[in-house]
Amino acid sequence: MNILLTGQPGIGKTTAIRRIVSKIGPDKTGGFWSEEIREGRHRVGFKIRTIEGEEGILAHVQLAAGPRVSKYTVNVTAVREIAVPAMRRAREDGCIVVVDEIAKMELFSPEFRKEVLNCLDAGRTVGTIQNRSTDFLEEVRSRDDITLMEITHGDRDEIPDRVVALLKDAI
Repeated sequence: MNILLTGQPGIGKTTAIRRIVSKIGPDKTGGFWSEEIREGRHRVGFKIRTIEGEEGILAHVQLAAGPRVSKYTVNVTAVREIAVPAMRRAREDGCIVVVDEIAKMELFSPEFRKEVLNCLDAGRTVGTIQNRSTDFLEEVRSRDDITLMEITHGDRDEIPDRVVALLKDAI
């Protein structure tokens, strides 16, 4: 079973993913999540952090080279060298694969797109998916093996328990 969380920016998707990992246990999960980089009250970028603790810059306002998303320049190398290997290790080790998130920044990496599909084929993926439309995002959403859960303000605290209950046979 693959479960993907979606919802508006800032609704709590990454928080839900972190709670799910906490409930399942880091020994049974692998992959990555994204975190904001802030300077004071201003968001200046995003980092990738693996379940094992490795991290790198996903995007930043001060990066000089790479594709742009809004005011951020994306570090495709970090996606390829940190996120993709973490996903692959989790998949190959039979763990629940955590992918936070399947979105525009990460999708600049062809290796990431390929590994997302490999992880979904393994059937043990929990992640977040951007609430927008691209060919790849629609391909992922339309798969028969995807359970898509939209997070709202009203249910965001319940989502981690619901996801863990759905995954009980895979854990």
